[in-house]
Amino acid sequence: MKYLLATIVGWNLLLGAARAGDNSALAAKLTGMISQHQGRVALVVQKFGEPVVISVKPDEPMPTASLIKFPIMIEAYNQFAEGKAKPGDVCVLNKDDKVPGAGILTDHFTPGATFSLRDAVRMMIVWSDNTATNIVLDNIGIRPVNARMEAMGLRNTKVNSKVYKRSSSSVDLARSEKFGLGSTSAGEMMQLLHLLHDGKLVSPAASKEMLSHMLKCEDPDKLPKYLPHATKIAMKTGSVSDAKTVAGIIWVPKAGTDPKKPEFHEVAVCILTADNKDQGYHPGNAGDELCAKMAKVIYDHFHEAR
Repeated sequence: MKYLLATIVGWNLLLGAARAGDNSALAAKLTGMISQHQGRVALVVQKFGEPVVISVKPDEPMPTASLIKFPIMIEAYNQFAEGKAKPGDVCVLNKDDKVPGAGILTDHFTPGATFSLRDAVRMMIVWSDNTATNIVLDNIGIRPVNARMEAMGLRNTKVNSKVYKRSSSSVDLARSEKFGLGSTSAGEMMQLLHLLHDGKLVSPAASKEMLSHMLKCEDPDKLPKYLPHATKIAMKTGSVSDAKTVAGIIWVPKAGTDPKKPEFHEVAVCILTADNKDQGYHPGNAGDELCAKMAKVIYDHFHEAR
């Protein structure tokens, strides 16, 4: 816990720093994009090892949509490490477990199907599977997720209920009504990305495995949309009608390096939108487009930097 607190303290110092010089043009572009968006936006961008490029409303509590599944995964891996749950624990899919929305279990698996708790976590992250998320929460609990985040100093990061089961499972109806499935802030998500990148979420091995899940996240409409096809991105995203969210790491190839042995700028990004005027789920909705276009601007800026 000492190294965790030290990391968080260090992050908070960086969060207040203003990046001048080379990154000022990037910050100006992103600020302009926010001003044009019809909705609330919180944003933090930072290249690992350098001061923050831009920090807009980093401490403002915002709805997460499915982005809260990232902290749920963190609690699952903490419980694996503590022996409170096991990666190989058998999960059984029951008919009543199936809920609408993102994922593969509801439409493609038969009641009675079995899989490991680790696989449920993987489905929760890769396909943002809502049914898998509820099964994970049945195994690890909702309150332990919030207690873990609180112990880490992340007081805005909370899961409020199971997915599509607010009335029967909410641990805080007032927060459920205000934020939906969960809440966080851009600054707190960035702290988790830093710990993940540094191998300090639970353990180096656990961090590596969680990162591998996020590298496979199948949301084409936010960070990856306008980036080169092979761009390496580890992320978790969220989408509800009026909120589109993403937190992730983009590996941007450095200009002038050997394509066969590329070097990378590793850039952490968190974009949280809420109260969006465009509340559609259609491709090209305003929230997704803001995330995708910001990712393109960020990529281009760092790709051109040496």
